[in-house]
Amino acid sequence: MRNLAAKHIWYIAMHIRQFKTADTEDAVALWKRCGLIQPWNDPYQDISRKLLVQPELFLVGESNGALVATAMAGYDGHRGSVYYLAVDPNQQGKGFGAELMCDIESRLYSLGCPKLSLDVRTTNDAVVGFYQRLGYSRDNVASFAKRLIVDSKGT
Repeated sequence: MRNLAAKHIWYIAMHIRQFKTADTEDAVALWKRCGLIQPWNDPYQDISRKLLVQPELFLVGESNGALVATAMAGYDGHRGSVYYLAVDPNQQGKGFGAELMCDIESRLYSLGCPKLSLDVRTTNDAVVGFYQRLGYSRDNVASFAKRLIVDSKGT
């Protein structure tokens, strides 16, 4: 049984499409406004890497001609993942994040993806609540990481 985020009709339309290289500066600026960039992650490197692997799962949302949302998704044959889900702070609360997640879930489901996992900083209560409202729950796992490539200090 599919358990995808509920689709809703929003009063302000958002068009979802695949990321284009011309979106780079707008995406990085959005990530900065949303506090997603960390010193150890170079967002330009992250974009370059994503464009080499499943670029069709790097999505942006536009409203009134402006880039207002982004999400990088991936599927490794076992599990899907989402990173850089961002909605412009001035546009939050309009359903854009939920709409983008629903689109991602649908795309991953069509690829045969049985489960979608994502990481949220434990201090980000608003985002934890957002995902809980979409039907996500905490897994009883510990997240481990090891940096294989050290990026230059992020911008």
